[in-house]
Amino acid sequence: MDELISLRGQTFRTRLDGPIGAPWLVFSNSLMTDLGLWNAQIAAFSQTHRILRYDQRGHGQTSIPATDCTFDDLVADLAALMTHHNVQNATLAGVSMGGVTALGTAARHPSLVARVLICDCQPVASPANAKAWDDRIALVQSAGMAALVEPTVSRWFRPAFLTENPPALGEIRAMIANTKPEGFLRAVRALQSYDLRPELSALACPTTFLVGALDGVLPPVVRAMAEHKSARFTEIAESGHLPPVEQPEAFNAALKELINRK
Repeated sequence: MDELISLRGQTFRTRLDGPIGAPWLVFSNSLMTDLGLWNAQIAAFSQTHRILRYDQRGHGQTSIPATDCTFDDLVADLAALMTHHNVQNATLAGVSMGGVTALGTAARHPSLVARVLICDCQPVASPANAKAWDDRIALVQSAGMAALVEPTVSRWFRPAFLTENPPALGEIRAMIANTKPEGFLRAVRALQSYDLRPELSALACPTTFLVGALDGVLPPVVRAMAEHKSARFTEIAESGHLPPVEQPEAFNAALKELINRK
């Protein structure tokens, strides 16, 4: 059931699934998506876990911030939502923007996070990425979010997945199109300028770094993140930027392994 919660000057949409008292599982979504990104994970884990999902600020039904986002904001948002729901010792998973958010939250709030899965992201923004985001910002300002739908799904997913066109792909297209331009413009600033390498060094909990094998330059970047810590690295074949959507069974298996890790 959805709940609107006012915290830190924002109104967040959150959703709880699964039995009260079960171990906590928390998900953090990427740019241009909402909590529906994790539907395949809810189907797999809601019988055994109490699950918290939310729309990141500027996305879905969460309010648009008055100023540009930083990852300090996004990490503090998630920590506040977890505290509001009395979440403790959670398994936390995030992808892309949500992956960086999960990294920062696990490092800065170890009492909240028992283990973390960090998916398809990098610990520091690159100048090349900043320029690419400037181009996308200009496109949204001139033509709206609809202009980003096909370029984004073509970048996120392998061609065979686009040809198959499963229902999950239609849901992602709708999430991108329905993202409010102002929300996108506020949130994308976090991705243009950040450096969470100190948080990477500070991670102390069991960690899985996961990447889609076909996600551009990211596989070696994510592998290097895993080498930096005593963590495990998982590469999912036949997947691009969003393995939870494109290869949910493989993603869920990696998440289950992390949950069961001693």
